[in-house]
Amino acid sequence: MTKLYCYILFFTSVILSGQPSFSEEDKLYHAIDVFVANPSAKALQNLTDTETEFWKNPKPKTKEALLAIVVLNCNKAYYENQFGQSEKAIKSYEKAWLLYQRHHFKGYDIIEYCLKPLGNLYTLLGDYDNAENTIKQYYFIADQEKNEPQKVAAILNLSNVYQNTGNLYKAIDLLEKTIQTEKLTPTQKGILLNNLGADYFLTTKRFLIQTTAFEKAESSFLKAILLLKKDPSQAETLSNSYRNLAKLKIEQNDLTKASDYFEKAKTAFHKTSGQEPRKIAQLYYEAAFLSFKLGKIKDASQNISAVFKTLLPDYSPSKSILPNQNSLYAETVLLDALDLQAALYLAQNQPKNALKSFALSFHIEELFQSFLVYENSKIVTQIRNRNRTEKCISIYYSLYEKEKKMHYIESAFLLSEQTKSVVLKSRLHENASRSRAEKHILQQLQNWNTVILKEQQKLELANISKINEAIKKQNELMLLLKKEKSEDATETNTTFDLQKLYGKLMQDNAVLTEYFAGSTGIYNFTVENNTIKLYYISLEGTGFTSLMEFIRFFNDPNTITNNPQHYNRVGNRIYKYLKIPSTGNHKNLILIPDGVLSFLPFEALITKESATTNFAKMHYLLNDFNVAYNNSASFYVNSVPFSKPKKTVLGIFPIFENTDFALTFSKNELQSIKKNFDGQFFENSNATFSNFKKNAVHYSILHLSTHASSGDLETPASIKFYDQEILYSELYNLHINPDLVVLSACETGIGKLYKAEGAMSVARGFQFAGAQNLLFSLWKVNDFTTSVFMDDFYTNLKKNPSYFEANANAKRDFLQDPNIPNAKKSPYYWSAFVYYGSIAPAEKSSNYIVYIISILIVIGLFLIFNPYQKWKIFTKSSKKQNTEK
Repeated sequence: MTKLYCYILFFTSVILSGQPSFSEEDKLYHAIDVFVANPSAKALQNLTDTETEFWKNPKPKTKEALLAIVVLNCNKAYYENQFGQSEKAIKSYEKAWLLYQRHHFKGYDIIEYCLKPLGNLYTLLGDYDNAENTIKQYYFIADQEKNEPQKVAAILNLSNVYQNTGNLYKAIDLLEKTIQTEKLTPTQKGILLNNLGADYFLTTKRFLIQTTAFEKAESSFLKAILLLKKDPSQAETLSNSYRNLAKLKIEQNDLTKASDYFEKAKTAFHKTSGQEPRKIAQLYYEAAFLSFKLGKIKDASQNISAVFKTLLPDYSPSKSILPNQNSLYAETVLLDALDLQAALYLAQNQPKNALKSFALSFHIEELFQSFLVYENSKIVTQIRNRNRTEKCISIYYSLYEKEKKMHYIESAFLLSEQTKSVVLKSRLHENASRSRAEKHILQQLQNWNTVILKEQQKLELANISKINEAIKKQNELMLLLKKEKSEDATETNTTFDLQKLYGKLMQDNAVLTEYFAGSTGIYNFTVENNTIKLYYISLEGTGFTSLMEFIRFFNDPNTITNNPQHYNRVGNRIYKYLKIPSTGNHKNLILIPDGVLSFLPFEALITKESATTNFAKMHYLLNDFNVAYNNSASFYVNSVPFSKPKKTVLGIFPIFENTDFALTFSKNELQSIKKNFDGQFFENSNATFSNFKKNAVHYSILHLSTHASSGDLETPASIKFYDQEILYSELYNLHINPDLVVLSACETGIGKLYKAEGAMSVARGFQFAGAQNLLFSLWKVNDFTTSVFMDDFYTNLKKNPSYFEANANAKRDFLQDPNIPNAKKSPYYWSAFVYYGSIAPAEKSSNYIVYIISILIVIGLFLIFNPYQKWKIFTKSSKKQNTEK
């Protein structure tokens, strides 16, 4: 950093000459010079004090002085990172970058001294969206400046982000194209090959593509080593290549070669100069991991202790190797060391100590989560937390089997609950406490994110300059939002009250089943009668295969009707496999699904196998329970009463007449709602997103009858209004609080799936916006049958049951209606729509006379109306048209 200071000193004295001898910037540069001459963690405070004094000075700030503040913060950040203060370093770099952008400074190498280290720190701490945005920004700057080394550095660092977020093939494609098409020095090529090998290696673990990927990974590492050996300045990267080879050989269980490569890695590492504590600690951790694999528990333990000594100045092991929780901070090496220590405890048959070590890991994960802004980064960091949770649940389950103490099961349940929809919970909590300024920034942030997503969907036709400008705006807003959050920080209360859950279930005459989908099995927590039962469901054998077969029954309307007896058998097999509770004394069932179970229509499971081909006579779970789903038990416990005293409907019916997307029977749906409820209904060209936004806050039920898409791995889920298609994330800023949202469209509950967090679906968009109760679909639904189901639903709702009872009753009525042909009673037609939310009863009208008259009118209409008519229409229409929403 001394070179940095000299460069700036020269820059200010020559280019910006004419300033007083002891100007503000001179004082700042002097403070930097004094610090750089003798840097220490304690001396960092002097830089902070110098900056504080500068801002307190009422004199106008010159551009020269402000540039000096940029330099000061870059120096401070560099050394904060050196001294293990990563979060402080990020804030200092962010402050420098914000000032640099705001005042349009030029001539200072902002990439080398700010953006590159900032992007790397974001990656290390799991803030992947910010890392990607920052790296893309300096790639764009480097490209404009024809700075080829910085472009290559950006590509390398971007591949690291893709690697950490699971986009391994994206990382591989980026690196291979760069190696094949760019003019690279041998050193640059060696560095990229090392990263490419790491990506191939990770595919063997994530996608179980073993032989070819192992060969490609090893080949890439060996090529990298040949190139990097020729450059003495790349001793650290050479060490990384040897360490990667050691990891590969550990995975192949070739521990002799792994040890040999690791010794070479240590030799190369010790040739590097200015070794950072973090990198030294990383080497100790990898030595501990290798020792653990070799069965050398004592050596592994000593190396883990060395990690803690290196990164925690106050660490002093006495009775326990574990550090004090108060000394921990957000650092991935600490996290890895604690997880490995837990594995050591388990190897030594000390499960309770393993839980203590994992508890410290969970604490660090909370620290990581606390400074993340973007939703995607929060979700990705939760994945590693899930793996740890699975191990803890397994330990608690084993302890319970051995000691039969109920608190182990309760602790396991609480851990499972902590993983449920963490990002959604955090968002809803923060929405309640955010300032107006924060909400405004968030809205703008989301708007620019939408610009980026929609432009990226154009693929090769995408406007790169437009994307870069959007990223730049998004980055500026993110820095402002972080500033707002730090000035008005609030903590999320994550405590879950088990007694409150027991009491509510008793009051609601309900039983709750929460699933935790792990990598080796599924855990079922069934809560009833003030107790929790825990079941383990193995993924081995035919059970999981049958589960996926059952879900695939709903991909096509003919699959079930072509072989109803097979459906009956598989449905009963899955009912037993998932260990769903029997009815007992409870009439209501609350389900908290997880993983692929989020796509399972539980109500259509078969509780008792039979040989019947009559769908109405099959024994469905629907016949035993009123079923409601939820994202987590805490959402169920903390559900609030309905806010609107009278049910009124805002209906959005684009219909798309005279187009290839026409929803003919959407008109029938509209009329069936109108006959039951008052409201405002927008049809055809009036069914715009603008009209929806303007009116959504005024109605208790929001009903959208339209087309929707679940998207795919690259394209987000979306829903169509007459004038535009809206991405699920665009719904976040609606800030609504309806009693119910009905999404009468295809796949509104389907999207890119994350275990525990759920599907990134249209339904999720409405949940983020504030909707607590939703009715949405799990597959492509037929236009006509949806209109019939919605007619039944609103007719039941008119009788004033709760929303989830209206859903259940509509399905039962469908099955028991003698006028509906057997083929149309297939579960495909009636079980698509699932209800997520409160099971509290809706408000009852105090005007009983009006209530009784309404019932009489319904009865009269039923007697007058020809019950066969609608099914005759359906039979004729379905032959002509099979439109999906």
